[in-house]
Amino acid sequence: MAWNMEIDRREELPIYLQICERFKSAIAAGHLRPGDRVPALRGLATQLNTARGTVELAYSILVNEGYLHMRGAAGTFVSSSLPPSATAARSRKSRDRALAPAQPPRADDIGNDAKPLRPGLPALDAFPRKVWSRLVAYRARSGDVAALTYPEPAGYGPLREHIATYVGLSRGVECSPEQVFVTNGYRATLELILRGLARPGDSAWFEEPGYLLARNFLIEAGLRLVPVRVDDEGLDVERGVALAPDARFAFVTPSHQSPLGVTLSLARRMKLLDWANRAGSWIVEDDYDSEFRYVGRPLPALKSLDRDDRVIYCGTFSKVLFPGLRLSYVVVPERAVARFGQLTRSTNAGSPYLLQAAVADFIAQGHFARHLKRMRALYDERRTLLADALVQAFGARLSVELPAGGMHLVAIFNAGRDGPVDDLAVAARAREAGFAVIGLSAWYLGKRTKRTLSGLVLGFANVGTAAEASRLARMLRRAFDG
Repeated sequence: MAWNMEIDRREELPIYLQICERFKSAIAAGHLRPGDRVPALRGLATQLNTARGTVELAYSILVNEGYLHMRGAAGTFVSSSLPPSATAARSRKSRDRALAPAQPPRADDIGNDAKPLRPGLPALDAFPRKVWSRLVAYRARSGDVAALTYPEPAGYGPLREHIATYVGLSRGVECSPEQVFVTNGYRATLELILRGLARPGDSAWFEEPGYLLARNFLIEAGLRLVPVRVDDEGLDVERGVALAPDARFAFVTPSHQSPLGVTLSLARRMKLLDWANRAGSWIVEDDYDSEFRYVGRPLPALKSLDRDDRVIYCGTFSKVLFPGLRLSYVVVPERAVARFGQLTRSTNAGSPYLLQAAVADFIAQGHFARHLKRMRALYDERRTLLADALVQAFGARLSVELPAGGMHLVAIFNAGRDGPVDDLAVAARAREAGFAVIGLSAWYLGKRTKRTLSGLVLGFANVGTAAEASRLARMLRRAFDG
């Protein structure tokens, strides 16, 4: 390979991420072409004088993103299916960075309770309550006058800075704190987006199946939703273009599709971005639980590939900390900052200072990173406990695949002698028995077809032991049997 990689140990960016960036830049510049073989792990580690595990992590990320392809003993190669637009986008980014002045680094229908197997509910038993209570108490005792006045409508300044730094390092989302707006939950985020950018009569692509709580709100808000099917590669972009080429919005969950759990492929990510740029449309990326990935590192956000500023990035603390916070955030395009700022001021939409300040301290003192690391290991174990228990209780009547990430799994009912299983009826009986599960077919907006899957969406984060998982699975089986 004529192209030579160098890393800068003075950079704050971790070495494995530098390696990823060097590969992507080389592909964009044409130094590496589809089908080219790249150095072996050991060879590159020796060249860079770094640990083999560091290179292995970088390669894993590049494979997950679709830039590299591993062929076993034959070696690792640049993906032959790399979309041309990916290299074009990366070239534009490299050019823009070269020209830009150097900048210093910147720091429902199931209710609201904690019934068993509730999707989206984090492990409440594992949250560091003592640490959290100490941080909240410190802020409450501080005597800061900010705690007694109206909160900043756009969000507490230090928290916005921490969020901008966090999404930049962990999700590849380059933004300034001024682009970050703190909201009172995802519903409030959607309301802010629609007030800022929607027009009467707008249509919007919506994943089929898709997140039903967002779907219900968007319909109530007057949007005309166009269901666009999801398959193993995520949202079918070509289908969306055929159905509604001029849609104003596309609402997507690309990193961990809700509810099916698939990841939007790189090829489709680029097609989606190309469509939004051509149509002048907005992509609303709900990155609701990407912190929890059990196969490799969390994948970069769709927003990290956005060179035309068409993606609105949404995140939340409800899944990573606890839902009672009611704290979410949105990263808006630079051109929309003034508009969103005016909206938040006019509605006085600020979240309580005390909670925002405590979250900022939680991040700044390193508790956030440690908590995420612990939860990834815990959820990895708990998803296996529930999946194994379901397979044992249901046998051939149900299929479960371990999700690569997230806090829920999808259990698909296999058709029996009497045909497809009525998952809505099963879910209703399960709720009567005290569960908080949802029938998978309820997540579909369009008419039921042969493509409509029958199953249950189940949260596993609060399943603490194998015995508990077995007990819950047996109770679900009784609900299934009626």
